[in-house]
Amino acid sequence: MPKPTKRPAKKSKTRSAATTKPAAKKPVKLLSGGNPQVTKADGDAPVQAYIAAMPGWKGVLGRRLDALITRSVPGVQKAVRWNTPFYGMEGQGWFVGFHCLTECIKVAFLRGAQLSPEPPIKTKQKDPRYLDIHEGEKLDEKQFVNWVRQASQLPGWKL
Repeated sequence: MPKPTKRPAKKSKTRSAATTKPAAKKPVKLLSGGNPQVTKADGDAPVQAYIAAMPGWKGVLGRRLDALITRSVPGVQKAVRWNTPFYGMEGQGWFVGFHCLTECIKVAFLRGAQLSPEPPIKTKQKDPRYLDIHEGEKLDEKQFVNWVRQASQLPGWKL
């Protein structure tokens, strides 16, 4: 019986790390009202992806809200849930989030009924209170930071 012949090993078709192209990022889909569709995830990266995809003036305001919250609450935790960035304290839950709507950005203080003064928009639910910020409106940053600091001290929502 003849001996099987050995074939030379095939060269790998993999490229070195230096020549590999990075995977192209898929564009973020905008839902109704210009709300970015971002996969549920924890951390700053998904929140920044959400903010980067916010259209026009909403993106500018989203960056400002994120900066104010991050600066006002050392150690704040971030996540995206239901296409909404949320901010919270480890072990306490989430205390604030914001969402793009057609005409405004809606900021939700999840225990807003316990803030003083209460944010202006009530709901049928007991705890949440909202602040709608429309294009061209000036954000009262002092009051916003006051609410954020108060909210961060309250037990938050477990999502």
